[in-house]
Amino acid sequence: MSQHDNEINESRINLKLWKKLFSYLMFHKKTLIILGIFMAATGILDAVFPVMQKYAVDNFIITGELDRLPSFAVLYIGLVLLQAVNVLIFIILAGKIEAWLSYDIRKAGFRKLQELSLSYYDNKAVGWLMPRMTSDIRKIGAIISWGFVDIVWGIMMMFFMLILMFIYNYKLALVTIAVFPVILVVSVYFQKRILTAYRKVRRMNSRITGAFNEGISGARTTKTLVREEENLAEFSSLTGKMRDSSIRAAVFSSLFQPIILLLTSIGTALAIYIGGRGVYLQQIEYGTLVMFISYTTLFFEPVIQLARVFAELQYAQAAAERTFSMIDTEPEIKDSEEVVKEYGDVFNPRRENWPEIKGNISFRNVSFHYTEKEEVLENFNLEVKAGETIALVGETGSGKSTIVNLLCRFYEPASGQILIDGVEYRQRSQLWLHENIGIVLQNPHLFSGTIRENILYGKLDASEEEMIWAARLVNADKFISKLEKGYDTEVGEGGGLLSTGQKQLISFARAVISNPRIFVLDEATSSIDTEMEKIIQDAIMRVLKGRTNFIIAHRLSTIRNADRILVIKDGRILEEGNHQELMRERGYYYNLYTNQFLEEREKQLVL
Repeated sequence: MSQHDNEINESRINLKLWKKLFSYLMFHKKTLIILGIFMAATGILDAVFPVMQKYAVDNFIITGELDRLPSFAVLYIGLVLLQAVNVLIFIILAGKIEAWLSYDIRKAGFRKLQELSLSYYDNKAVGWLMPRMTSDIRKIGAIISWGFVDIVWGIMMMFFMLILMFIYNYKLALVTIAVFPVILVVSVYFQKRILTAYRKVRRMNSRITGAFNEGISGARTTKTLVREEENLAEFSSLTGKMRDSSIRAAVFSSLFQPIILLLTSIGTALAIYIGGRGVYLQQIEYGTLVMFISYTTLFFEPVIQLARVFAELQYAQAAAERTFSMIDTEPEIKDSEEVVKEYGDVFNPRRENWPEIKGNISFRNVSFHYTEKEEVLENFNLEVKAGETIALVGETGSGKSTIVNLLCRFYEPASGQILIDGVEYRQRSQLWLHENIGIVLQNPHLFSGTIRENILYGKLDASEEEMIWAARLVNADKFISKLEKGYDTEVGEGGGLLSTGQKQLISFARAVISNPRIFVLDEATSSIDTEMEKIIQDAIMRVLKGRTNFIIAHRLSTIRNADRILVIKDGRILEEGNHQELMRERGYYYNLYTNQFLEEREKQLVL
């Protein structure tokens, strides 16, 4: 089963889920109550209009007396205008409820995405997450808000119609509603099938969104590998399944309402037949028959609407299941209640209680695995003094990035401890640690906006002087000042309007503007040319001063000045020392360095 298919798959109404949905509606209780009042008034007036028609037939049409017609007309027009006001107000209020509900759920979803651990994103594609935050929430807001309107209106209208029908003729009323139990049975029958069909549609939609995302983001790779035809075939298969699932869902929904309409028509026909005989036998007034004909038409209109709402609510439940499966996900990494109480959380930090970080770091018997069968680190130990620069080298998959990710608490050890300044880092808040760590990745991500906005992303309340200081510290100010708009230059989506080296310098400035005590460089110079590497290398030397630093290096020439170089192999330290010491040992690092040095010399000779 793919990650896209990992859905809740119940075939019944999920009461716990609906309780959560209504908890969001309760944020706007006053508006809901006012809306309910206006919907009730609308339903009552709809029930009263046929009584007015009965009165007109019996007192004006049958008798021919028109003395009281003007006053009746004024009253009738007044009720019509009142109903128009009701309709206008409930449309406005229902629209507000729809917007607020979507906003509240989307806000909760985005908040959860900020809280979730990095491991959550390791197995959740963008195409899996986006429908939950967009189309699913939009569907929930629209269906719930307008469904509430139709339910309150329909129930109130049917309730008062039933009262009036039984008051005027209980026998004819019983005949009229005789088909109601059959309607309930049909509704229950279709409920399971509609819900199941819509779940399949939503799952396929999620997979298609993911395929769209991968197709767009991987367009260059597709071109270079000449994969257009294969990608189209795979996408056609996905959309074909989506088409079949959509047709199946549409068939069930389309059959539901005509069957309900047929049953309501039978109820209307029975009322006309029995009522017509009553009028012929002079057992029922003609006005009463007219009223019941109106009632049979009007009474089953809300039944049809409620049937439609019921079908749509299945769609809303399918969408809500997907959305709340994300919102209800518990982060794998959480601060304890004691830590939150003392130091706050991500959204409510208590910075006044945060101790200052000096930068002493200890890994003590740390073991970690991504899966049960994939042991990455086992009883790993490392002592790092404040201000020390540690370089990590080794083969791909040796555990270098894992060590850094554990240090940053993106993951936590399966066993063992990581201490910062002598305190186990789980006794401090995640935000305390993250605000004191600066990270520069191999492929830096810039957000759409200006250079200024991207640098200030590292410290939102930084002054202009602090921003320029950070840019100058990393040698970014030189190229920024040459741009036509300077710091107000747009970087494009993902920084696409800048070169890789320029993006890297901006990410450096963003990382240092908050003056972190711990700095992490993850192969930050492996994707740039030699000239830009010299500029960034100079920036690195200045940035690292006075901080505790971890450098994951691809180009070994960039780590010659590190205080210690750790050669990592299979999750353990194979060799340790500075550059000169390791070269004298003529071991793994020596072979790695000399081979890389020869490769670079060969490239220079070729050029």
